[in-house]
Amino acid sequence: MSLEALVAILAMAAVTFAIRAGGFLLASRLPSTGFVASWMKHLPGAVLAALVAPAILAGGMAEAIAAAATAVIYIVSRNLFAAMAGGVLAVYLARLALGG
Repeated sequence: MSLEALVAILAMAAVTFAIRAGGFLLASRLPSTGFVASWMKHLPGAVLAALVAPAILAGGMAEAIAAAATAVIYIVSRNLFAAMAGGVLAVYLARLALGG
């Protein structure tokens, strides 16, 4: 391994650690009540929806079926792992059935 590669790997590790440590230190300063706390609570779901929605809209019928199946499984079971596994299985089966 070259010296440049080793330095790059160590630098990336240091930056990753600094980002994680900074987030940990910043978390104690965030408000626990009020508008900002409510906004932060809903942010992960909004980010996930922003990432998933274009894929569903750009996809075909198999992706729409899988998205609906994933939502139903999660609503019924309240288990994220079961919903993800069911969604993967649903898109696989829908693509087999629809020939896509």
